[in-house]
Amino acid sequence: YQAPEAYVQTNVVGTQNVAAACLRHGARLVHTSTSEVYGTARTVPITEEHPLQPQSPYSASKIGADMAALAHWHSFELPVVVVRPFNTYGPRQSARAVIPTILAQLHSGARQIRLGSTTPTRDFTFATDTAEGFLAAARSEAALGRVLNLGTGREISIGDLAHRLIAASGREAEVVTDPGRLRPGGSEVERLLSDNRLARELTGWQPRVTLDQGLRETSAWVAAHLDAFAPGRYQV
Repeated sequence: YQAPEAYVQTNVVGTQNVAAACLRHGARLVHTSTSEVYGTARTVPITEEHPLQPQSPYSASKIGADMAALAHWHSFELPVVVVRPFNTYGPRQSARAVIPTILAQLHSGARQIRLGSTTPTRDFTFATDTAEGFLAAARSEAALGRVLNLGTGREISIGDLAHRLIAASGREAEVVTDPGRLRPGGSEVERLLSDNRLARELTGWQPRVTLDQGLRETSAWVAAHLDAFAPGRYQV
């Protein structure tokens, strides 16, 4: 929201540059999209045919990037697969994401966990599962020219997630809403829940790490690397 032009340059122009380079060098392109391109779910679970809704400058730029990548498949026969991860999380995730935000507050001793809206739901996929999905997409001839969702097919609200993280951390805290962390009303994506059947069918991929397993591993990593976070500051 603070630098929308930078997202256009990085995601749209950047994808055009990468696709052109792949074309020159005879490389296959596995393009990273995002579930954010779907916006708030109109129907669930979300298939790859769900309408694209640019509810933020970021999602708009990723929609443009997806189209640039696929245009190279249609126009130049560049081997392209578009992969749409649903809320990847795990050790080493950016401090501005919701899971490390909550864990950093917990492991710093906070008794109140400050969040934006707690009602939206997300489909959280552990980093190793997402990585395996990318590798499976890269190996699959059947996936060329296609869009694939990488998600677990399960959703959880941010509020319920916070309570699961409190349990995973072994701490005690309450969840409070911080108005400064709320997104603009029209841009808040209220529900994301993947339909991952196409990825399963075309690549043989399936997620393996349960949410509780992933949260415990991520909690342990954040606790061991707390100096990498600024728990009292909202990361933008």
